[in-house]
Amino acid sequence: MSRICHIEIDDAGLPTPTPEVEQERRVAVFDLLEDNSFLLPARDGAAAPDGPFRLALSIRERRLVIDIAAEDGAELAQIQLSLGPFRQVVKDYYQICGSYFDAVKRLPPSQIEAIDMARRGIHNEGARILQERLEGKAQMDIDTARRLFTLVCVLHFGG
Repeated sequence: MSRICHIEIDDAGLPTPTPEVEQERRVAVFDLLEDNSFLLPARDGAAAPDGPFRLALSIRERRLVIDIAAEDGAELAQIQLSLGPFRQVVKDYYQICGSYFDAVKRLPPSQIEAIDMARRGIHNEGARILQERLEGKAQMDIDTARRLFTLVCVLHFGG
């Protein structure tokens, strides 16, 4: 049961997201809960906690905070990551997403596909950075990292 069973995003105080960003968020949460792989490693001589896990994502004092609890709500861990390593890839991702959303409205499929391939490449880079930053703290597959990166983007730029 090494998976995420619930995800909460603390977006209090953030601007209302655009419809496109809100849709990306809904899809990421849905896909994440449908299929994910997430586990906490053994630490300090204690056995690794069993899942499934409840995650709460927030930004506090310019840090990404991931609160992790057991399915019953018992607190297990809190991970805090500097947002610095994510800034450029998040900025690039938002720029390419803007281009993609504009392209869908007015460009032929071949050009949309090229922009979408670039978008996926940047998305993969963000997921890789997330996996690296969580090394030794939490383990996940690339698809889980991609979906969590989408949610980091929503929080990072405040919707």
